Amino acid sequence: MKVPNIDEAKLPTHVACVMDGNGRWATNRGLARIEGHAAGEEALLDTVNGALEIGLKWLTVYAFSTENWKRPVDEVRFLMKFNEGILTRHRDDLNEKGVRIRFSGKRDWRVPRRLIKHMDQSMDLTKNNSKLTLTIAFNYGGRGEIVDAVRELVNLGAKASDIDEKTISKHLYYPDAPDPDLMIRTSGEYRISNFLLWELAYSELYFTEVLWPDFRRQHLFEAVAEFQSRERRFGTVGGKKS
Repeated sequence: MKVPNIDEAKLPTHVACVMDGNGRWATNRGLARIEGHAAGEEALLDTVNGALEIGLKWLTVYAFSTENWKRPVDEVRFLMKFNEGILTRHRDDLNEKGVRIRFSGKRDWRVPRRLIKHMDQSMDLTKNNSKLTLTIAFNYGGRGEIVDAVRELVNLGAKASDIDEKTISKHLYYPDAPDPDLMIRTSGEYRISNFLLWELAYSELYFTEVLWPDFRRQHLFEAVAEFQSRERRFGTVGGKKS
């Protein structure tokens, strides 16, 4: 299917997305905040299918930050069970579509063992797929990722003179993932909220007023079309990267 306004020869390699606005979506409708999270499931699936439709190779979504533990206990408990449910409901279908599922973030004592088990099962089931890599940032913080990379280098005995941008990049959670070309944030917020701080250094940022539960593949296509209209110079002149 040909997608209007998108040059499929100039797609971003990697798109990252901050899925924001679930709570406001629910509040605007007089619903509990958890209803907004539940409504966001369809948005995620349609966005993934849209990514497959146009041939994106990498998609990373911000599902739960290290700061989200500060939310009300009932909401956090719901999100743990909800994310487990998404995996059990959809991983087989995603596997059949050629999606490789990965998770980025800390696996500390706060994450339920059952959820970690389903994460591992989903990654193992889909590990050989190559059509699209879907990375779910869960219990993730960008500063924490950088700290973990430096700690790993220190534990390996690296000297200060050994540490540069390349060595830190090699010790991030997924060093094989290309840096995002495009970062999308929904709900009209204009910040990155500790998401992929290292990796977003030269990403194009796209902000939309659409609340995440209302986000669909067409909104993804609009963001990609906007990305394709921009000139990326990487600090140089005329689009040439040094």
